[in-house]
Amino acid sequence: MKIIVPMAGMGKRMRPHTLTTAKPLIPVGGKAIVQHLMEDITRICNQKVEEIAYIIGNFGKEVEQNLIGIAESLGAKGTIYYQDEPLGTAHAILCAAPSLSGNCVVAFADTLFSADFKLDKDCDGIIWVKQIEDPKQFGVVKVDKNGVITDFVEKPQEFISDLAIIGIYYVSDGENLKKELQFLIDNDIKDKGEYQLTNALENMKNKGMKLKAGKVDEWLDCGNKDATVYTNQRVLEIKNPKSHIAATAKVNNSVINHPCFIDENAVLENAVVGPFVTVGAGTRISNSVVRNSIIQKNTTIENATIDNSLIGNSAKYKGRMSDLSMGDFSTEG
Repeated sequence: MKIIVPMAGMGKRMRPHTLTTAKPLIPVGGKAIVQHLMEDITRICNQKVEEIAYIIGNFGKEVEQNLIGIAESLGAKGTIYYQDEPLGTAHAILCAAPSLSGNCVVAFADTLFSADFKLDKDCDGIIWVKQIEDPKQFGVVKVDKNGVITDFVEKPQEFISDLAIIGIYYVSDGENLKKELQFLIDNDIKDKGEYQLTNALENMKNKGMKLKAGKVDEWLDCGNKDATVYTNQRVLEIKNPKSHIAATAKVNNSVINHPCFIDENAVLENAVVGPFVTVGAGTRISNSVVRNSIIQKNTTIENATIDNSLIGNSAKYKGRMSDLSMGDFSTEG
């Protein structure tokens, strides 16, 4: 099994955080988004993952090393590919062409999910979906009574289906997917100005391949600040309901309301933290109340009441009641 992870996007909706950090490396519940995703997919695959191939932009060597480290922590080889120009999902996946062989899962790294299933090997592919109220901004599928996909439609402006594709796909033959992706590029077949994975999947279906829809219980988007803060809440509820407090963290005259994740060498002094707070390594929070927020590494929070906030690395904040989205190395107050 191989996992292909397209994540070269600029993450514009997450600025200022993505000016210094790749969006999938922003922590929720104490781990990078992409690490949670890789752990969850490895669990449902029910077979050894041999390789995790990341398609990235110019994120720098530190990011690349972090990504390879995530793969190695799961017993897999980590491989880095580059997408230099945003030409669509099909083009992004094809950038990892040497790794497209055998059983493959393609997972776009700005989404998490909650589900309890195993891979159905009685088909050529699985596309995971979630029923949503407004599917206009997503690719959708139509299915028959057996859950087999009959149609793919990219961002329908008129109602076609409410089964939105969440960005996680399984194919039993990566080589075949590679051929279909290359066909789109070679023949300049675009949808809404880009080369779309859904067009390749539609071609596969039309050639008689059996593609099924797999439904997830919960779909957690990390596309903007508010969605990421909410995802942090749900990850803590699901994975750390009684809180994780690192052995080297110092909690002085403070209250922790579960669930929270307090990382190594964090300091809480005269503080009320939680519920639903992730505190990064080396961060110091004093004389403050922090709820429903992500505070990243080596940041200082003083004399503040903070809610529904995402604060970057090495930031300093002193002050007042706030709903914040504050980037790395920022200073306020």
